[in-house]
This record gives sequence, structure tokens and C-alpha cells, in this order.
Amino acid sequence: MNTSPYPHLQKIDDKPVTIADLAAMKAAGEKIACLTAYDASFAALEDRAGVDVVLVGDSLGMVVQGETSTTGVTIDDMVYHSRITAAGLSRAFLMTDLSFLTYATPDAALAASHRLMAEGGAHMVKIEGGAELVPTVRHLSTYGVPVCAHMGLRPQMVHKLGGFKVQGRDTAAAEQMVADAEALVEAGADIVLLECVPSHLGKTITERVSVPVIGIGAGGDTDGQILVVYDILGLSPGKKPRFVKNFLEGADSLDTATANYVAAVKDRSYPGPEHGFK
Repeated sequence: MNTSPYPHLQKIDDKPVTIADLAAMKAAGEKIACLTAYDASFAALEDRAGVDVVLVGDSLGMVVQGETSTTGVTIDDMVYHSRITAAGLSRAFLMTDLSFLTYATPDAALAASHRLMAEGGAHMVKIEGGAELVPTVRHLSTYGVPVCAHMGLRPQMVHKLGGFKVQGRDTAAAEQMVADAEALVEAGADIVLLECVPSHLGKTITERVSVPVIGIGAGGDTDGQILVVYDILGLSPGKKPRFVKNFLEGADSLDTATANYVAAVKDRSYPGPEHGFK
């Protein structure tokens, strides 16, 4: 049992987090704290802080490689960063993105998922899309691949969407997103991730599906929150999205800042209304 002064750490032990644990957290109303990581050092930092889910995101294309989008990230990139991130974890559940166009067909998705799990040590893969991915999610689930369905703003679609914009603001789009989320869960998705959607839509989808819903810019009523680790430490250059909060301000170390983020998710003080969209 952890003896840290942080309340959220007093309640956890060191056994690895599983999908069943995350489902139990949703059922119990305990918030799920998630962060991205791209290497062993940041992974270990997050593990110490009590992060429940670590995501090796293809956001590495922007925050590590310095590109303007995620579309240039390859499956080899994802396998490498997943493997070196897994090396730093003992407790947190590891989720890794399938990179752009590696899941264009169910069989392609299965082959790429095999690489992420067998070579990269991932416990779950994340894919971006709506109901069009139902056959893919069902195919992966049939073969035992845990899946997170990423909905709302989908960074791999940024060129199609015309930029990084809030999704689901009109009634028809919101209703379609709810229906898509239900269809993906029915097909076997184990987690839904919502990015940049109105807070009321985040709440609706969280209430309508049986699996944990993780939000980033989706309001405070989702089952959990995720941010890019460089954002919570104030390291990302340029304009910050409204849902970002710098937890290094006022903290005396990276460990304190990361633990403060986890504690704020757990006690529901983050995100606040100012971090959401209408």
C-alpha cells in the first residue's frame, strides 16, 4: 500500500490495473486518471503518481517529432514508443494508438494490433472513428484485442475536418455520436474516448454506454480524464487548448505536479466549467 501523503495514493496498491478494474471504477463513481507518455522515464513518473491509464498517443508526431499533425506517424513509431513506455510501467494500464490508415480494414487492424501488443507491450489499442468502425471493432474483439474507440475530434482526420474543431455541437451530429458510441460498445469496444465535444454531450454518452468514457475537453461528467503529459507540465509550445491546465505552476517537482493532476481528477476539481465547451 502506498504511504504517500496524497489521498488518492493511499487508496491504491501496486497490482496492475485491468479492464475489469476500470469498469469497476465507473460502476463505483471513481474517476479514472489518464495521461499520455512516450518513453520509460515519463511512464515511471506517471506510475508513481497513481495514473490509472497511460496512453502512447500518435500525438507523439506533434509533441515529440515536431510535426503539425499526427498523420505522418508510422506503426513502427508506435511500436517503438509503446515498447519503451511499457518498460517504465508496473501498475498503469497501457493503451496505444493505431496510427493513420493502419486500420483501414479489419484484417489490417488485427495485424497492426498484434504488433502493438506483441512487440510494443500494449494492453489495448485505440482507434479513431464512429459506426463505420463497427466491423473492425467486432473483428478485433473476436480475437481478444481490447479496443478504445476515439470519438469527437479525431486528430487523424484533421485535414478532412478542416482543423482542430469542437465536434457534436448541432443536434443531428450529437445524436449521431451517441448512436455511434452505443454501436461501438455493442460491437465490443471496452472504452470510449471523447475529445473536444460539448460538456452536455460528454455527460449524455457517459450515461448511455456501459463502458468507461474518458474525456479530453468533454466536460467533467465523463468517467475519467486524459491530457498530454507535456501540457500538464507547461512544456508544449504555442496556444494552449482551453481544456489544458498547467499543474507544474506552484509545484516543487515533476512528481508533485503529476500527482496534483491525478488528485484533481480524482476529487473532481479538474476539469472545471472553464475547461469545457458548450
